[in-house]
Amino acid sequence: MNMIDPEAERKEILRHYRRLLRHAKPFLKDNDAKIIKKAFNTSVEAHKDMRRKSGEPYILHPLAVAQIAVEEIGLGTTSIVAALLHDVVEDTAMEVEEIEREFGTSVARIIEGLTKISGVFDYGTSQQAENFRKMLLTLSDDVRVILIKLADRLHNMRTLDSMPRHKQLKIASETMYLYAPLAHRLGLYAIKSELEDLYLKYTDTDTYKDISTKIRQTRSARGKFIKDFISPIEEELRRHGFKFNIKGRPKSIYSILKKIKKQNITFDEIYDLFAIRIILDVPLEHEKAACWQVYSIITDFYQPNPDRLRDWVNTPKANGYESLHTTVMSKSGQWVEVQIRTKRMDEIAERGYAAHWKYKSDGSGGESGLEMWINKVRDMLENNTANALEFMDEFRKNLFVEEVFVFTPKGELLILPDRATALDFAFEIHSEIGLHCLGAKVNQKLVPLSFRLRNGDQVEILTSQKQKPNEEWLDYVVTSKARSRIKEYLREDRKYKSEQGKAMLERRLLYLKVPETQGNLNKLMAFFNVPTVQDLHYRIATGHIDIKNIKEVIFSAQAERGASMLEPKSFDREVQKIRGVTSDMLVIGENTSNMNYKVAMCCNPIPGDEVFGFETEEDGIEIHRTSCKKGMELMSNYGNRIIKAKWTDQKELAFLAGIRIKGTDRVGLVNDLTRIISNSLRVNMRSITIDSHDGIFEGNIMVFVNDTSHLDKLIQRMGKVTGVLTVERFD
Repeated sequence: MNMIDPEAERKEILRHYRRLLRHAKPFLKDNDAKIIKKAFNTSVEAHKDMRRKSGEPYILHPLAVAQIAVEEIGLGTTSIVAALLHDVVEDTAMEVEEIEREFGTSVARIIEGLTKISGVFDYGTSQQAENFRKMLLTLSDDVRVILIKLADRLHNMRTLDSMPRHKQLKIASETMYLYAPLAHRLGLYAIKSELEDLYLKYTDTDTYKDISTKIRQTRSARGKFIKDFISPIEEELRRHGFKFNIKGRPKSIYSILKKIKKQNITFDEIYDLFAIRIILDVPLEHEKAACWQVYSIITDFYQPNPDRLRDWVNTPKANGYESLHTTVMSKSGQWVEVQIRTKRMDEIAERGYAAHWKYKSDGSGGESGLEMWINKVRDMLENNTANALEFMDEFRKNLFVEEVFVFTPKGELLILPDRATALDFAFEIHSEIGLHCLGAKVNQKLVPLSFRLRNGDQVEILTSQKQKPNEEWLDYVVTSKARSRIKEYLREDRKYKSEQGKAMLERRLLYLKVPETQGNLNKLMAFFNVPTVQDLHYRIATGHIDIKNIKEVIFSAQAERGASMLEPKSFDREVQKIRGVTSDMLVIGENTSNMNYKVAMCCNPIPGDEVFGFETEEDGIEIHRTSCKKGMELMSNYGNRIIKAKWTDQKELAFLAGIRIKGTDRVGLVNDLTRIISNSLRVNMRSITIDSHDGIFEGNIMVFVNDTSHLDKLIQRMGKVTGVLTVERFD
C-alpha cells in the first residue's frame, strides 16, 4: 500500500467539488450554492473513513455521480444534493428523516428511492429484482431517482477496473440487463452506448479490444471521408442562410458488434460506421419545414435509399426522440446515414428526459410519449400481483419496444408496442372491453383477436358479454396490461371452477359411500392420470372427466396391496454402472472440491471458454459462459450465488441430471424402468430415492448424461411406461 498524502487528497477532493460547482453555476438560484455546500460537507463527514476498492477516498464517488447528473444528464440542484448524499443512509447511521429535516422532502424522497431494501425476501424472488421494483415505484413519483441511479451506475462501470472479476461480471451483467435499456427508454443515448460498451469491455474483452483497435486504425481515413462528404452540403446550406453545425459520429463498439452478428458481415462491410448529424439552429415554428428543406438539399447531391428514410419529426418515438434520418450513397460508393435535427431535438436526443423538462414550459401542454410511458409503468406497478422477477421480465419487455401507431374509430391515436394485436388494442382501451373482446374490424374488415396491427390501422373492437378469456389468449398479446389482466382472470376462473368440481366430487363420493381420504383421491388421480387434486376438480367441473365414470371399482382394485415393489436397492442392482465424471475437470470455487455441476444449456460452454458457476436451488452448480445472455440475467438477479469456475483438463464430460418421476405403483414397474435406463444410450445411474404411499409413487433418479437431447430421449422413453404419470427433469 503506498503512503496516503492527506493534503494531496484534500486538494483532489476540492478540485472535483469546484468542477461540479462550475458546471452547476449557470442554473443556481438564491440559496442553491449554500445547500450544495451543506450536502457536500455532510457527505464528506459521513464517508470520512471510507475508501473505494481502488483505494481513493469514498467521497470522490458521490462527487462523480453529481458531476454526471449535471454535466451529462443536465439535472439541477435537487439532484446534485441527492447525488452527493445518495449513499449516506445506506452506509452510515444517518436516517432519511434527518435528511428530510436538513434538505427537504424531495431530496429525502429521492434518496429513499435510491436506498436498497434490506430484510427478508419471499423465496423464489430476488433481492435485486425487489430493489429494482422499489426504485421503479419511486420512478412514478420522481423520475430523478432513476436518473441518479443511472449516473451512479455509469460511474461504477467507469471504475470497474478495481473490482474483483466476479463482481465485474455481476455488475456488468446487471447493467446490460437493466440499466442500458432504461437509459435507452429515457432517451439518454450517450449513456446507453457507453454502458453497453463497458459491458462488452468486461464480458468479452477480446472482441472489445479488437473492434476498438479497428475503429482507431480507420479514424483518419474516416475523417477525410466525412470532410469530403460534407463540404458540398455545407456550402449549399450556407447559401440558403442556415445556421447549423455538423458532427460526424462513429458508432458505438457494442452497436457495431450487434450489426456484425445480426447481418453476418465483417467490420469492413458496415456502411454506416459513421453517421453524419446536421444540427440546425431554427425557431420552433420552422423546425419541420427546415428539416425537410435540408433533406432535399442533401438528396440533390447524393442518391437516397428510399427504404431507409425515417421520419421521427412528425411522429416522435415514445421516448421523445425527434429526428429525420436518411441513408444516402456517397461518391465513393459507401452508404452514409445522415441525421437531420434541430438544436432542441439534439438536446432531447442526447439528454432525453432531462431536456424534456426544459422544453415543457412551451405551453403546448400535450403529454409527451415519455410521460405516457411513465404512466404505463405506474399502471404496471399498481396492478402487478406477480412476484418481482416476473415483474422485471414484463418490465424489460416493455423497455425495448418499437411502436405501432393505430387509431380508434373516432380517429384518436394510440401507441402500442411492436407486434401488438387487436386483443392488445382492446385491453388498451379498457380491461372490460378486453375481457369481452370477440374480434375486431381493422380498416372495416373483420379480423380475429390475434391479428397483428400495422402502423396507421384504424381499429374497432367487437365485444359480447358471453365472451370469456382462455389460456390461448396469452399467446395473442404482447402488452403487460393485457397479460396481467388475462392471467388474473384465468386464475380466478380456475379457482372458481375447482370449487365447483370439488363440490361435485364430494356429492359423487357420498353417493358411492366412498370416504374422501387422501388415499382415495390419489387413486382417482392415478386412474384419470392427472397430477394434482386441483386439476382433478377442475377437470370434473369442465366436463373433461365425466362424473359418471367415477365408480367403486377404482377404489377397490388396488386397495389391498402390500409394500411397494419399488425398492431402491434392487433398482440400483438392475441398472448397469457404466461411467462417471472426474472431479478434476473443473476447478469450482477456490479449491477443487467434488461438486455436482452441469453445463448450462443456454450457452453450452466447452473447455477453454471463460465460465462461472451458478448455484441452483437444488444445490447443483450450473456452468455458464461469462458472455451468456441467461448468465447475464442470473448475475444481475442472484449475484450472491455466483461461483468462480474454470476448466482444467479437457475430456468429454458427462453431467449429472435429475429425473423426477410420478406414477401408480404396480408389479413389474421396476423392471420396465430399469430396462429403459440401462439400455438407454450408455446412461449411468448415480442414485435413486423412491417413496410410495396409497398406491402412488414418487421417485428421484440421478443419472449421468452427455447433453440435453440425450436426457430428453430418456425422459420420453420413461414417460411411455404404463402407470407413469409424469416424468420431468429437475435441477
